[in-house]
Amino acid sequence: MKEAHLIAAQPYGTESLAQRIRCQALRMVTRAKASHIGSALSIADIMAVLYGRALRVHPAVPRHPDRDRFILSKGHACVAVYATLAETGFIDPALLDSYGTDGSMLMAHISHKVPGAEFSTGALGHGLPFGTGKALAAKRQGKAWRTVVLTSDGEWGEGSNWEAALFAAHHGLDNLICIIDYNKLQSLRTVDETLRLEPMHSKFEAFGWAVREVDGHDHGELTEALENAPLATGKPTMLIAHTIKGKGVSFMENKVEWHYRNPTPELLEVALAEIQGCGAGEHNHA
Repeated sequence: MKEAHLIAAQPYGTESLAQRIRCQALRMVTRAKASHIGSALSIADIMAVLYGRALRVHPAVPRHPDRDRFILSKGHACVAVYATLAETGFIDPALLDSYGTDGSMLMAHISHKVPGAEFSTGALGHGLPFGTGKALAAKRQGKAWRTVVLTSDGEWGEGSNWEAALFAAHHGLDNLICIIDYNKLQSLRTVDETLRLEPMHSKFEAFGWAVREVDGHDHGELTEALENAPLATGKPTMLIAHTIKGKGVSFMENKVEWHYRNPTPELLEVALAEIQGCGAGEHNHA
């Protein structure tokens, strides 16, 4: 297959795609009585821009050798990725009904068994080291594909990420993009209370990265930053995406309890009614 056949999946505009990702994520978590809906909602816009505009991928050939590689390091937010893959043609949307059930390939943390998912993650701090290795391999093989890693903010308490950040800059991996979902909340309290990360921008610059801060819910900002990466020749790109945990559902936004809490069927209806284009009465695959 020629490289020209590698296209970004665009079944909807990115705004519409993001809303559908949120709807599907809410339904999956409620049905499975699972956790991490707040984390999934905060990255829905990032996922929509990646798969609607920025990534060179092809749903019909998920393992095409020239595809861009996307790695979700915050594996607990997997429902956002599963929903994205369903909405962009990688997997059958009916498969989402099985999320979190015995025997399903849609596990409660991202699984590489799912077409379009590159790497299984659960324990934090593994995605960027793995992605850095991928980017180095592409450089040494003279390949044009890029590696994009989406991390949480809380997982930057893991030393493995800082080792990978040093390594990527040392080897000039400008084919590597790391996005931090900077919603400023982690499992039990704020990031700042748990382990302060600021000043993030200057820290990553000191590590040798090209850094930009963006509104992680502004599709224009995200698109412009991703389509113009690398931000500097010879440097890996760091996008600090300022987001809101639970984005799109008023009673979940900026509430730490929605890291673990799951919606009741009644709260699901309220949540779906708040999301444009996702009526509470719509069927899962409407």
